[in-house]
Amino acid sequence: MPRGTLEVVLVGAKGLDDSEFLSNIDPYVILAYKAQEHKSTVQEGAGSNPQWNETFLFTVSDSASELTLRIMEKDNYNNDDSLGEAIIPLDALFEEGSLPETSYNVVKDEEYCGEIKVALTFTAERNGGYNAEEEESCGGWRESSGDY
Repeated sequence: MPRGTLEVVLVGAKGLDDSEFLSNIDPYVILAYKAQEHKSTVQEGAGSNPQWNETFLFTVSDSASELTLRIMEKDNYNNDDSLGEAIIPLDALFEEGSLPETSYNVVKDEEYCGEIKVALTFTAERNGGYNAEEEESCGGWRESSGDY
């Protein structure tokens, strides 16, 4: 069961569905890992090929094995619209430690609607930390702190 930090570098996207009639779309991304969520900046007027180059950190403490990227379109007058999502399996990342910039398909209603590019790094938690319980159970200071 991996424990540590997941670093996600959100690079950009291409080929997103530009459904705006008179202007370009204003895309942003909601990154989700288990109950943790981060939101990228809105790329106003970026259209179907936005660039973010933003970094997000998640705490990994259980066996959840996928990262979800929901690409949204900021709408000033109505609810924001979903442009699709990409689900990235993390098992290979936990084994390798890092995955270079890779493009993942963005899907909506089981149809391809663009690509999103991210780079991933997993830093495992070190087990060399101080553990007071372990020290006490080995005959540490408790046995030697009696009155003289």
